Amino acid sequence: MITLDSLVPHEGAKKKKKRIGRGQGSGHGKTAGKGSKGQKSRSGASIPAGFQGGQMPIYRQLPKRGFKNPFRKSYGVLNVSTLGAIEYDGVIDLEFLQKRGLVRKRDKLVKILGDGEINRAVNIRVHAVSRTAREKIEKAGGSIEIIS
Repeated sequence: MITLDSLVPHEGAKKKKKRIGRGQGSGHGKTAGKGSKGQKSRSGASIPAGFQGGQMPIYRQLPKRGFKNPFRKSYGVLNVSTLGAIEYDGVIDLEFLQKRGLVRKRDKLVKILGDGEINRAVNIRVHAVSRTAREKIEKAGGSIEIIS
């Protein structure tokens, strides 16, 4: 019968800790696995990431490129075909779309695009609408309210 005091781990499952710099008998004595001489063998040695031995690092050799607009507006997009598939009679707005998982939670603005067809009237409150999407929604009898 197996008891708690008779349990032992499998052979090779438990390794001894590598004790560095504890004499020749440990197998990691003298230079403590750091080789001999050189910058990396010295105490307190740490070389920064990207350091190329004094050579100008590659990230400084390459030119800066492009421009990141800090005032860029990022829209969560939704197609007319998706709107047509939603079975809901109330006003479709950002909060509703986020709850349904149709736009991401981090999207603060929503734009409706005109891909696909819609054949039922929907009431929408969004931040932007493409021209084709507006035509298709109004043709189906729906209404669009633009939030500024």
